[in-house]
Amino acid sequence: VKSWADAFSGELYSIVTKYSGSLLLQKKYKDVEPTLKIKEVDGLELVKKFSEQMESMLRRKVEAVERLVEAAEDADLNHEYNSSLEFDYYNSVLINEKDENDNYVELGDEFILEPNEHFNNLLVNTTYSDIQLPTNVYNKDPDILNGVYMSEALNPIFVDNFERDPTLTWQYFGSSTGFFRLYPGIKWLPDENGVISFDCRNRGWYIQAATSPKDIVIIVDVSGSMKGLRMTIAKHTIVTILDTLGENDFVNIIAYNDYVHFIEPCFKGILVQADRDNREHFKQLVDELQAKGVGTVNKALTESFKILREFRDAGQGGLCNQAIMLITDGAVEDYEAVFEKYNWPDRKVRVFTYLIGREVTFAPNVKWIACNNKGYYTQISTLADVQENVMEYLHVLSRPMVINHDHDIIWTEAYMDSALFASQAQSLLLMTTVAMPVFSKKNETRSHGILLGVVGSDVPLRELLKLAPRYKLGVHGYAFLNTNNGYILSHPDLRPLYKEGKKLKPKPNYNSVDLSEVEWEDQDEILRTAMINGETGYLSMDVKVPVDKGKRVLFLTNDYFFTDISGTPFSLGVVLSRGHGEYILLGNTSVEEGLHDLLQPDLSLANEWIYCITDIDPDHRKLSQLEAVIRFLTGEEPDLECDEELVQEVLFDAVVTAPMEAYWTTLALNMSTETEAAVEMAFLGTRAGLMRSALYVGSEKISNR
Repeated sequence: VKSWADAFSGELYSIVTKYSGSLLLQKKYKDVEPTLKIKEVDGLELVKKFSEQMESMLRRKVEAVERLVEAAEDADLNHEYNSSLEFDYYNSVLINEKDENDNYVELGDEFILEPNEHFNNLLVNTTYSDIQLPTNVYNKDPDILNGVYMSEALNPIFVDNFERDPTLTWQYFGSSTGFFRLYPGIKWLPDENGVISFDCRNRGWYIQAATSPKDIVIIVDVSGSMKGLRMTIAKHTIVTILDTLGENDFVNIIAYNDYVHFIEPCFKGILVQADRDNREHFKQLVDELQAKGVGTVNKALTESFKILREFRDAGQGGLCNQAIMLITDGAVEDYEAVFEKYNWPDRKVRVFTYLIGREVTFAPNVKWIACNNKGYYTQISTLADVQENVMEYLHVLSRPMVINHDHDIIWTEAYMDSALFASQAQSLLLMTTVAMPVFSKKNETRSHGILLGVVGSDVPLRELLKLAPRYKLGVHGYAFLNTNNGYILSHPDLRPLYKEGKKLKPKPNYNSVDLSEVEWEDQDEILRTAMINGETGYLSMDVKVPVDKGKRVLFLTNDYFFTDISGTPFSLGVVLSRGHGEYILLGNTSVEEGLHDLLQPDLSLANEWIYCITDIDPDHRKLSQLEAVIRFLTGEEPDLECDEELVQEVLFDAVVTAPMEAYWTTLALNMSTETEAAVEMAFLGTRAGLMRSALYVGSEKISNR
């Protein structure tokens, strides 16, 4: 058996070396060795350079948003509210719609739409923005008309921003009255029931920009009087409040009747981060609540004040706003003592009250609680009221920010933009949003702290990662980004989609995957902790890397270099693998010599790599990377921007590998048909992304297309 095996391996080896020409290639590289420079990669320097480039790219996005905020605030300052304003605007659902007499419908004038590659080939209008309204908002409400009229001033700024920075994508203004102005304008399609459910005020970016981090205890009355519809409304209210919380907030829920119980016993006496997993967990538990017994609110209030005080004193939680949400159908007993003991005179905790049901007997009591604790009181008698009434608390919490005019820039965690354009299915892109609040500057209402809305812009993460190109990271190298909550923004092992039938769908927790779930060798969380704290540093680990879609595993030693991207809550990591990943080859070749070899027919470049920037200028979009490189070298397109270092490496590789074509061709001509028809094709790839191939059989005979 051994001699068979040896004979077999010898045979295999000689066929493969003969037809691939690997020995010739080795010799060719050996010949040019004297002129080569081999440079070691300095990981820390690399990660700092990438981080600076990312920072300046993100700063441009922030500047664009700041210009919009300024324009919106000035427009509001100069706008007099007019309750009988008549004004036609482009409603994104009605545009280009005609009635039976072939006239355009009201609010639905002609709106020219053209496909645009920069916006995933959607039909858009890059000269105007248009307005989207959720179904439950009346499209000619005076508040809406005034807001839309005032925000027309943003159109020229949108266009100007896009001209200044062509890498910008969607820019928008979400108003506190409920309309959403989106640039470039698109046609918005309702869902199958004809409903438009998208409400910009429920989106993560809006809520994060409108309020600061908050610790919230929700207290819900589950006494017998809450049975039936009241319980349903109360549950819906809790779920709506939970939906307004994000990773930077902390929460717990207490249900009370004769006694107080935390709806999740494991979270007794603490607050937990309101991340997706915890919110979903709470929603399931809320759904199971039953109404019975008699309600005594004092114990529940006492318990809540204690938790909030402990967290405040220990420096845990959001360290910003604290609030109690009281959901009940009426409060009778004497609760003044509780507030006196725990909340007065400082009133560090706001108390918001939601009176459920149509009864008005207890309204004064419930209102008194809110008004004496810097809160807000609303009565919710139907399910339809819930959304609007819950949103009110955000305006109250944002008041101090508005009065001080703190324009905080916020960056959201990674999310997919599918919700925005569910009507037009497309490749799902991961993005992050940069957003900023817009305040009313009018002197007479300054102390009211009126929030007009939020301006935002999307940044596709792949644009950021283009700044850390693969070829600079060597074999098995990669870059990744994470947030200060430890969640991944972008990582080669983040697989956010799964297949359901033929459709790709996002996994429920795709945007809260922790760094420790993909870099699991980091057992003591040294890397994770350092990156969350925004430190700069270096670490090496032995890792197992799956390749070939998980069919094989490699054992490597990787060096991790990381630093923060200043001005954002993000950190960047760069991974280089020991061995091949540590060095770069630099050859010098003249353009003439290299160009001749680049023009050979069976040569291609990795199209997903960026040798030249072809996606900004419309005239360059049709070029493949190879065509772009050739035009750049011949000087035909002087305004092409290309990566000189990478183009230099390609030229060098083209020259060194050029003799392979002749070698393969000679072999192909001398092949005897029957003996070695098993060899179909030879190909090679270099680390600069250059590929060459040669067929030994007619293309119709290839077994693996």
